Amino acid sequence: MRILLVAGARPNFMKIKPVHEQLARLEGVEPLLLHTGQHYDRRMSEVFFQELGIPEPDVNLGVGSGSHTRQTAEIMLRFEPVLAELAPDIVVVVGDVNSTLACTLVCAKSGVPVAHVEAGLRSRNWEMPEEVNRVLTDRLAELLFTPSRDGDENLLQEGIPAKQIHFVGNVMVDTLDAFAPVARKSAVLDDLSIKPRAYGLVTLHRPANVDSREGAENITELLLQGSQRLPLVFPIHPRTRGRLEEHGLWPQLEAAESLRLVEPLGYVDFLRLMQKARLAITDSGGIQEETTVLGIPCLTFRAETERPVTISEGTNRLVGTDAATALDAIDDALAAPMPEGRRPELWDGQAAGRIAEILVRR
Repeated sequence: MRILLVAGARPNFMKIKPVHEQLARLEGVEPLLLHTGQHYDRRMSEVFFQELGIPEPDVNLGVGSGSHTRQTAEIMLRFEPVLAELAPDIVVVVGDVNSTLACTLVCAKSGVPVAHVEAGLRSRNWEMPEEVNRVLTDRLAELLFTPSRDGDENLLQEGIPAKQIHFVGNVMVDTLDAFAPVARKSAVLDDLSIKPRAYGLVTLHRPANVDSREGAENITELLLQGSQRLPLVFPIHPRTRGRLEEHGLWPQLEAAESLRLVEPLGYVDFLRLMQKARLAITDSGGIQEETTVLGIPCLTFRAETERPVTISEGTNRLVGTDAATALDAIDDALAAPMPEGRRPELWDGQAAGRIAEILVRR
């Protein structure tokens, strides 16, 4: 059985790693790894393969950057001949990036079945490119692996047959559990001269937050005012930095004494920062999940989330996209004791094994 696994961007790598690992252990299964090159910067791609121990991709499409439309189209053009040459029995896509949808569309046109890992998540915000990607991928996929029960409910409400839906748990937790002991040995706190629970960890990169001048000014106010309440560490996405520089806001942030702007970090160092943070401020989906498991207060700088289980059962709080409201939420989090980490159903570090079993049984 030949199974082609597709990864393209940083959030994919942590999800594809345990699935590839489980499939590689099975007799009669040939897992092949394809990297679209959507994230091509070494700091956003190569370092993750090295740290996570992911084998060199069997194929790298080398797509690079571009607009959402151009990038999706380029992946489709480069993926189609590779798909025909490799002739996999099934293609596994993960998450909700452009690579996920692009490869799924090619498979649908070519009659190759697709399995979607992290299916069923819905923000119901169609201005998010990720929402478009995940909804269309789910409509075309044959096997839908959901990380939480709300994913099953969303898919059933959209008319997906129940036999295609498989609740397997959160595969990202598999990687977190595997690397938590490694992260505890990281020296990143000493390197940055920061103390445990004495800083907040920030990640902000979504277009709605950083692309417009109004959005960039809003997050600048959040960072400047927030760092006066608690020192902030911000491993900054190249795209976010570029937008802040374009809007002339970067010098203000560089001058802030309690705001540490650092280059993107590898998985292990970033996980260590998350383990010891007092709180996290983010617009990332994965960090909402990881902070839930780790017991770190998470303030999500968005109006909605596709991961409601992190609110109902975890440590996540939606704070909207107004800096003043988010600053009030920082005050509330600092006034409260640290929460305990909780694990929603099947967030047990065994999701990849369940996925592999279902793929082979199929």
